[in-house]
Amino acid sequence: MVVRKWFNIKNGTNEFHSDLCKTKVHQRGEGRRKSCSDGGLHAVVPEWQMEANGAIGRPGFKQLPTFVTNKVNLSIVVGTWNVGGKSPHDGLNLSDWLHETNCTPADIYVLGFQEIVPLNAGNVLGPQDCGPAAKWLSLILQALNTTPEPEEELHEKPRISLSDLMSSEEEFSSEGQDSNSCSSEDGLPSPGTVHRKYCLAASKQMVGIFLCVFVDEDLCEYISGLRISCIGRGILGCLGNKGSVSISMSLHGTTFCFVCTHLASGEKESDAMRRNLDVLKILDSTNFSDSPSTILGHDNIIWLGDLNYRLASISEDTYELLRRKDWQALLEKDQLKMEQKSGRVFDGWKEGQIYFAPTYKYLANSDHYVVQTSSPKHKRRTPAWCDRILWKGQGLKQVCYVRGESRFSDHRPVYSLFLASPNKMTSKITLSFGSSSE
Repeated sequence: MVVRKWFNIKNGTNEFHSDLCKTKVHQRGEGRRKSCSDGGLHAVVPEWQMEANGAIGRPGFKQLPTFVTNKVNLSIVVGTWNVGGKSPHDGLNLSDWLHETNCTPADIYVLGFQEIVPLNAGNVLGPQDCGPAAKWLSLILQALNTTPEPEEELHEKPRISLSDLMSSEEEFSSEGQDSNSCSSEDGLPSPGTVHRKYCLAASKQMVGIFLCVFVDEDLCEYISGLRISCIGRGILGCLGNKGSVSISMSLHGTTFCFVCTHLASGEKESDAMRRNLDVLKILDSTNFSDSPSTILGHDNIIWLGDLNYRLASISEDTYELLRRKDWQALLEKDQLKMEQKSGRVFDGWKEGQIYFAPTYKYLANSDHYVVQTSSPKHKRRTPAWCDRILWKGQGLKQVCYVRGESRFSDHRPVYSLFLASPNKMTSKITLSFGSSSE
């Protein structure tokens, strides 16, 4: 196992954790191998078992009622968080992060983590430590499946059509709103508390990179073609301390690919080229066992993670802009935007407007950046927007792009709310849409 890890040798089947296939595995009379998560409650499933039968905030957010239409939007919350090698404690409250929007729960949650284990020699070169991943899964499921107490008695609300929703959204755009403001029209009806149950569609860990996808249990039967692919881009250009974990799936005839990455670190100008190379290698090397076999072959793609792009041309003016919280001026020096504009990386990909503070690097359990301290034990790091979410595909519309405020690590979590339009859909779905004071 260690030799395979060192030389990036693929196993015959890429295995991952999932709740969706347990019933089908037992029906076929095959033994279920236990995973390392939740005390063996999840199946570790080779991808060939999944293919044949489709086995499967912010204050001010408003809630939209359920409605039935021939084609509706699914709501997808995407989050990324570099947790700095710290294992979560039992009392860590994830509800504030997962439900920070105070909105109706989403249909799908895609959560990517970086450094869920310390990136030391033992974890990079030796056997994989699955303990922290199991803790994160347990805490996430607990947070998602905890039913909030309703503040008031529920009353029947009028239904709103998709065309009304999209018309309202277009009005917001014409008035200069953007995906970060999470705005919505005042007075939209609220259906009250929505009770939902979530299950794990798939999760995969590669050293410190961990990607998991949770879906409303009502959608489980419509998910098929779950597959994973891991690309190591760390030490020697192949070990898993850096790289990507990708999950591919099909929902109602539409293919989705979620790519969680941790790219090369460093503040030198040449390090931006290394990050660009990581992206190109991940796009070129990621291969799934069946069509679509590549990342770009999917209908909708969401790329998330600690991309590690920093600020270029650091000067005293940079720190003055930081002191004044002039984020838009600082973003003109953002390497990712500069590299993307030049066409060297993520050409044709989209990212929402950023109106939040840099997400890296903070002092432990503090709201102060490392650059704001004179302590010699802290290596000087210029604040930067390392943690990002990008997307590509005609069926995705971003509604929200903001950051959380947990002090758990030296990074702040970032999340986004998307509306996705599957090709074939006739179902009862609850949408999330709303406004923010930010």
